[in-house]
Amino acid sequence: MSVRCDRSRPIDRRIRVQGQPVDSYPALPEEAERGSVRRVTVVGEEVLSRPCREVTEFGTPELSALIDDMFLTMYVADGAGLAANQVGVDLRLFVYDCPDDYGIRHVGHIINPVLDLPDPGSRRLVDEFEGCLSVPGAAMTVPRTDRAVARGLDKDGNPLVIEGTGYFARCLQHETDHLFGHTYLDRLSKRDRKDAYRQMEDRREDVFAQRAIKAASLGR
Repeated sequence: MSVRCDRSRPIDRRIRVQGQPVDSYPALPEEAERGSVRRVTVVGEEVLSRPCREVTEFGTPELSALIDDMFLTMYVADGAGLAANQVGVDLRLFVYDCPDDYGIRHVGHIINPVLDLPDPGSRRLVDEFEGCLSVPGAAMTVPRTDRAVARGLDKDGNPLVIEGTGYFARCLQHETDHLFGHTYLDRLSKRDRKDAYRQMEDRREDVFAQRAIKAASLGR
């Protein structure tokens, strides 16, 4: 997957945490170290098919604990992003640890995000395979724009602007869809959706077994 860029300027390849470059960052963030593994919901469960509620209380221990748990759950499931309703909580929040097409790692969380996509005249759609932790074992081609900007808040209520290109832009769009009660299956044709369900049926038990192994390796 390629993205447009300004070749005249060098690329800052530092890790972005909450949208800001940092010189170093651990492979497993502190949030995950503090967290507990939660069950990942599976497509068909009602919480995944309705819009999530806005977060109205910030800076609470409960919100911080949810974010910690979501980070660890995401790593155990080998995900690049995870929305709150994927752990059964209908709040407008997702976490991510996702590379862009330059290999730059983006890590963070965002609450009550609003997604800005390029205008139709300048929009470039990219067809790439996409999976979902709530559709275990399936992957299908989904068109997404190669750029996206998410505007929202952090857990303390501070404003955030997260810019994504390439694969990370896809992640921002995928997770924001979850918060509106949609999975990537909703963007597929009827035939492709049936194919995805077949893949999930064939592979889900293997996926669950791998998650259990990963949780054990992390001592969880």
